[in-house]
Amino acid sequence: MKLSLFIARKYFFSKRKRNFINVISIISMLIVAVCTAALIIVLSVFNGLEGLLRSLYGSFDPQIRIEATQGKSFEYTDSLQQLVTETDGVAIVTEVIEDYAYVKYRESDMVVTIKGVSDNFIDQHRLDDAIVSGELRLKKDNINYAIIGRGVQYALSIMLSNEIYPLQVHYVKDVKVGSIDVSKLYSSRNILPGAVFAIEKNYDENYIFVPLDFTKSLLGYEDKRTSLEIKIDKEASIDDVKELLKDRLGESFLVQDNEEQHADLYKILKLEKLFVFIAFAFILVVGSINIFFALSMLALDKKKDISILFAMGATNGLIKAIFLSEGAIISLGGSMLGLLTGGLICWAQQTFGLISMGMETSILENYPVIMEPMDFAYTALCLVLITFVISYRPAIIATRYNNVKYL
Repeated sequence: MKLSLFIARKYFFSKRKRNFINVISIISMLIVAVCTAALIIVLSVFNGLEGLLRSLYGSFDPQIRIEATQGKSFEYTDSLQQLVTETDGVAIVTEVIEDYAYVKYRESDMVVTIKGVSDNFIDQHRLDDAIVSGELRLKKDNINYAIIGRGVQYALSIMLSNEIYPLQVHYVKDVKVGSIDVSKLYSSRNILPGAVFAIEKNYDENYIFVPLDFTKSLLGYEDKRTSLEIKIDKEASIDDVKELLKDRLGESFLVQDNEEQHADLYKILKLEKLFVFIAFAFILVVGSINIFFALSMLALDKKKDISILFAMGATNGLIKAIFLSEGAIISLGGSMLGLLTGGLICWAQQTFGLISMGMETSILENYPVIMEPMDFAYTALCLVLITFVISYRPAIIATRYNNVKYL
């Protein structure tokens, strides 16, 4: 009787222990799946935000910009114009004069960045989809019109339908010390607001586009330009055209494509994405610790079976491989589930827009999400390394039971 009770207790205890180990394994798999899915979702959101910024800056900024390496402006001579326009792949060259100015509309005023552009700026079609009110134009019937940002419109309470009140633009001149003629301290011009654009808050609240002749008259730049903005042919390569312009213009000019114009911002985004990946990798490590405990308990529970395997001729390498494969089944099973879940959630966000930005004035209604194959590959590789590190120690513990005393 006592012997039967002992056998029964041992059987049920062993069975309960196996069930406990199975529960821990399932929990570990679910934790890995949740962490993996969260990592994929966060990385995809970063990709979406980066793609959104690239599209916004791509619509406002030119494909290629030419500036002077020294000084604020440069002389735009006929020879320089010919040199740029005759470069293979160059379709449109827009002359730009950009500077700060003080603007006033009725009783409101503010400081803005005034950007004078030549007439062919409209032909670049960079603001076509950004116009929210009015007509995209710089001149009509010899009348100059300004294209203003939506933030500037709100700040100055500008009404496009009211042409009685023009936009007054004032520019403070660089006057020599001792001048007493007030009229030489600044220049003023009036211009009618013709359209409103909305791209991004920083642009909307600061920029006003005006005709180049208007800016030349206001700022007194004459033949000077602050930059040249280039649109290339559809068949041409931006990199090839950029290199050609660099070779032809020399070191006196800085030639940048859209990526280089915002190089610091894109570097910051990539660093943020890297640190997020590292942070979530640590979370995955913490979540995978349960795998370590599950395998360690499995090694203790199966020490008799391990001894039998050794007695049958098993080697330490075989025992290690068994426990490493067990850890791989738990971890990689959870990771595959997490990758699939994260991918499905991102797909649902792209397709149905499950989560909105929550702001009426936001550029997009829903959070942008872009899935990249390399994010899935790096996440899977990270999980493989974590699985190996987590499973190696229990595999070493299991090889200690190679003695007949555990039989």
